[in-house]
Amino acid sequence: MSSSRKLAAAVAALCVAGAAWAAAPGTPVFEGLGRAATPAEIAAWNIDVRPDFKGLPKGSGSVAKGQDVWEAKCASCHGIFGESGQFFSPLVGGTTQDDIKTGHAARLTDSGYPGRTAMMKLSTVSTLWDFIHRAMPWNAPKSLSTEEVYAVTAFLLNLAGVLPDDFVLSDRNIAEVQQRLPNRNGMTTMHAMWPGPELGGTTRPDVQGSNCMKDCGTEPKVASFLPDFARNSHGNLAEQNRLVGPQRGVDTTRPSGAAPASPAGATAVVALAAPPALALLQRNGCLVCHGVDTKIVGPAFRDVAGKHGARADAVPYLSGKIKAGGSGVWGAIPMPAQPLSAQDAQAIAQWIADGAKK
Repeated sequence: MSSSRKLAAAVAALCVAGAAWAAAPGTPVFEGLGRAATPAEIAAWNIDVRPDFKGLPKGSGSVAKGQDVWEAKCASCHGIFGESGQFFSPLVGGTTQDDIKTGHAARLTDSGYPGRTAMMKLSTVSTLWDFIHRAMPWNAPKSLSTEEVYAVTAFLLNLAGVLPDDFVLSDRNIAEVQQRLPNRNGMTTMHAMWPGPELGGTTRPDVQGSNCMKDCGTEPKVASFLPDFARNSHGNLAEQNRLVGPQRGVDTTRPSGAAPASPAGATAVVALAAPPALALLQRNGCLVCHGVDTKIVGPAFRDVAGKHGARADAVPYLSGKIKAGGSGVWGAIPMPAQPLSAQDAQAIAQWIADGAKK
């Protein structure tokens, strides 16, 4: 059969299949496979909080409670006062009491101001609550209780001068707090994107253009790449990704364009050939802040091995530090307590005491 006949046959088969599916409206396309999601499963997935506060769970949290949670689980990345710009952009700063009155953060248009903080740009409290709830802390997302999320949100707003020290944020008063955000009136809908005309926006895009099919480049070139001198400055990226899902880090120990270490790729090498402790490090998010032989946020594991590996009590000492966290040994940035089992902590500590070998 010629190629054209094969193509025509394939198209015809697809049309017949499409007609069969369309002939039974309301029935599953692949009948007999899967099941309907239970209400509990839907509730666990449907956790977003909208700007009108639909989806916000009932609860409350005080500024004082938020400070305790912040210092234990958040300050290591964002600073004690939310001002740190070492790893992420500062969260707090650049807003004034006048901004709270007007609802516009004046320094957003001040070219002389050195940076833009999250509180300067934030236009809805729901965005802050929702992001903390679903993504924080970095090493254990979704681990905060509802009270802790309310409390941390209240503490951040207190640092920005929006809420007083004795305030208790709750689902009952959060709409009132929304009316005190320094940039609550800074959001625009005049861009033909979400939320569009239903909230007073426009249907006319802010960018006008047309397709161009002339003088097209024949050899596209990648304009952005990782230079050789910076390839491994934050540790091997292939070792800092989870072993599930489509995301795979580049093996930054190898030159650009080099053949992978195995047909399965660099991540497979880490998963199959590396010591079991490395899998524990990946599963518990340890490689986000520590490289095996490179300092990232915290010290390299081999540096820890060199400092403490010769101790007679190295394994119980290191496993205790992993579980409890702490600061002062390797600098001012604290490591939060890690929510892993005693068995996993001991396995990682034994691996470090043995020299943190790959």
